Amino acid sequence: MSNLTVWLMVGCLTGWLVSVVIRTEAQATVGFNVLAGTVGAILGGLMLAPLVGTGSVSALLTSFGGAAIVLAATHYFRRGAVR
Repeated sequence: MSNLTVWLMVGCLTGWLVSVVIRTEAQATVGFNVLAGTVGAILGGLMLAPLVGTGSVSALLTSFGGAAIVLAATHYFRRGAVR
């Protein structure tokens, strides 16, 4: 249960940080980034947790990696290419 909490917090935080870094001011885009980050963090945590363990640090790293991958993919497909 604690891993799920870490995944959710890291996903939301990663999505929000991406919105800050790319300087998005539209609330819909910020919400989308937070949602995509959360989904990516949960998927990354579920897929990679059995491979790397269930500790706090591994939960943090797997959720961050999953969120980063999903956010990069969504921005790639929404803009056509990474610039």
